[in-house]
This record gives sequence, C-alpha cells and structure tokens, in this order.
Amino acid sequence: MGMRRRNEQSHESSHGIDLAPMLDFVINLLIFFIITAVFVKEFGLNVNRPTSFEQKNKDDQKGIQIQVLNNGEIWIDGRAVDVRAVRANVERMSAIDPDTGVLLLANEQAPTGTVVEVVDQVHLGGIYNITFTTSN
Repeated sequence: MGMRRRNEQSHESSHGIDLAPMLDFVINLLIFFIITAVFVKEFGLNVNRPTSFEQKNKDDQKGIQIQVLNNGEIWIDGRAVDVRAVRANVERMSAIDPDTGVLLLANEQAPTGTVVEVVDQVHLGGIYNITFTTSN
C-alpha cells in the first residue's frame, strides 16, 4: 500500500505547472512599470506661419520707417533728416496714430552710434515698439 500512495502523489503533481506564482510576478512587474513611468506633458508654442509673403502698399503700412545708411544718413519715410529731427518726426507721426510702431532699417555698415542715437530719439518721441532689420 505504501507504493501505491507514492505513485498517486507523483501522478497528481505531474499534471501541469502551477502558473499562479508566474502570474503574480508578471502583475507585480506591470504595477512597478506603471508606477515608475514618467508621464510628461510636453509644452509647446503654437506658431501661425504666414502662407506667403506679400508686399504691402505704402498706404497699407502701419508705422514709421526709419532708415540708417552706411554713411550715417538718416531717412524717415523717404526724406533725409538730421538725428535731432528724428524725435520731432516721431512725435508728429505718433500724434496722428498713437498705436504706431517704428521699423528701423539699418545698413550692416551703418555706424552703431548713429543707430543708438536714433533709437534714443524714438524713445524720447514716445514710441517703444521698434522693429529692427538690417540691409546690405
């Protein structure tokens, strides 16, 4: 009878592998990865890019165009002016349209001191919205 009991016990254990410990291990791994995963919300800036570049008519342009040439000459809306007259012109044009801005076109070879003086005169004229650009 002793032999028979051993055979019955070995026969019962050879029916299959117990999967419960493996499933417990897999569930623990899954929980570990879910907890340790970093959920990062990426921040971005939406940019509306223009579809085409269009030249605007001079009447459609809103703002004062000041150009500083490579020899130090200052031109405002197609007229040559002295650096001391920049403030008066800016104040006059600012009185017409208080929301106006300034487009400062400076040649790459223009004296830096002249450009700084023009910016100072524009600030004294009451306009702080200045767009800088360079030309060859």
